Amino acid sequence: MGVTNKTPEFLAKFPMGKVPAFESGDGSFCLTEGQAIARYVADSGPKADQLLGADPKTRALIEMWSCFAEQELSANLIPPLLMVLAKMIPYDEARYNQHVSAVERALKRIEHELKDGRKFLVGGQLTLADIMIASTLQLATRFVADKDMRKEVPAVETYLKEIMEIPELKQAFGDLQLCETRTKAE
Repeated sequence: MGVTNKTPEFLAKFPMGKVPAFESGDGSFCLTEGQAIARYVADSGPKADQLLGADPKTRALIEMWSCFAEQELSANLIPPLLMVLAKMIPYDEARYNQHVSAVERALKRIEHELKDGRKFLVGGQLTLADIMIASTLQLATRFVADKDMRKEVPAVETYLKEIMEIPELKQAFGDLQLCETRTKAE
């Protein structure tokens, strides 16, 4: 990031230089924005109804959680990671803490949804909502959502552990890593 996405070849396909970026195998179709990419991939496969919902209410709930993954979780997880891991933006303790607090708030919202022991966010099977939430949570638990933060959201931790054991997700993301203490600036 910051190098290959600034090349003339990349910018010809993706003028804003944004990542993630998706290009179809034949090069005829390009997308940016993680949510749009995930939705396109889910809709293009044999499990589209399962992943995206078969009725308007289910589709709306899946879309709501997909938006939540991008706008609440990712949007607040990325700045701290860019500060302390990638060192692409200057460390600002107040900003770092503000984003970490927002991640914690988002985790509490997910906890509220899962407190009754549900295994999935929408309905009784894996959907795009779970994939988008879990993909962001697995990154959060490596660096930001430390042991103390996870102690406040036990249903979220159980949910994530179970979701990440689904063979396709385990293959895509590897073993779940849970940090003991949050990554901070050195």
